[in-house]
Amino acid sequence: MLHFDCGSCNGCDIEVLACLTPVYDVERFGIVNVGNPLHADLLVVSGTVNRRNGRVLANLYEQMAAPKVTVAVGTCGLSGGIFRTAYNVVGGIDRVIPVDVYVPGCPPRPEAIIDGVFRALKCLDRPSDDHG
Repeated sequence: MLHFDCGSCNGCDIEVLACLTPVYDVERFGIVNVGNPLHADLLVVSGTVNRRNGRVLANLYEQMAAPKVTVAVGTCGLSGGIFRTAYNVVGGIDRVIPVDVYVPGCPPRPEAIIDGVFRALKCLDRPSDDHG
């Protein structure tokens, strides 16, 4: 799993990181947070996409090996959230890269994020040209 924050209040990022703590321990399911897109098949993205970070997001997505899946986390990741009317905001993550699973909330609970991650990983099991 690779996590990227496009820019937000960081509430979603705190909840994503909570998934890695001993309380939720997502690593017990074999999901490991990595810092290199070449080592990830799951991209978890939070925050509002703007013109500048949209290029970085697209670059990270392209660097991931196929097959790959994407999870959009939080209201900002889904639609731009409260920042959607700002002059530089493009909108949700799906305006820049394909999204397989949406996890709504402001911020979503760690349980919802973990559920979204599992739903995304199930997408890797089905044969499709949509993943990478």
